Amino acid sequence: MKLIETDLSGCVIIEPQVFGDARGWFYESYNAEKYRNAGLDLRFVQSNVSRSAHGVLRGLHYQWPNPQGKLVGVLEGEVYDVAVDIRRGSPTFGRWAAVVLSAENKRQFWIPEGFAHGFAVLSDFATFAYQCTALYDGAADAGIRWNDADIAIDWPLSAPQLSAKDEKAPFLRDVPVERLPGISG
Repeated sequence: MKLIETDLSGCVIIEPQVFGDARGWFYESYNAEKYRNAGLDLRFVQSNVSRSAHGVLRGLHYQWPNPQGKLVGVLEGEVYDVAVDIRRGSPTFGRWAAVVLSAENKRQFWIPEGFAHGFAVLSDFATFAYQCTALYDGAADAGIRWNDADIAIDWPLSAPQLSAKDEKAPFLRDVPVERLPGISG
């Protein structure tokens, strides 16, 4: 597997080693020992799958004070996946990194605790999978507006389909400081 660093410390794009022939292909989507040897000592406690239509944008979501790290990938289709550093005191606070994840490129994106996450569906539909380091906690559920001008994400969609929750999410500057993670987590 190959790790590709992003401009955000801790956020890493992962390219698995794919073995293919005329019958199809195989790759390990996660191997604790290999990931640990690569510097990613991860323990997952929840696995989720979502399916969304073209033009859907989910995010930018995070949990605080019970944060989740997420290892994300696409099983069918293609998405534009984004992580935003929302850790108070971080030198990259408010900056973002993005990667196209698809069934074809088989890339994964590791998004550590302390980052907001979202994705936009580029294909007719996408089946999105993510492994989480903590269980979902509805009381800790939070979000940031997808089109926050201070963050200025270059989304490939100008008028995405959003949930009611995502339409009403606050701008990062309006989130109370106690609702944001610190640099250590």
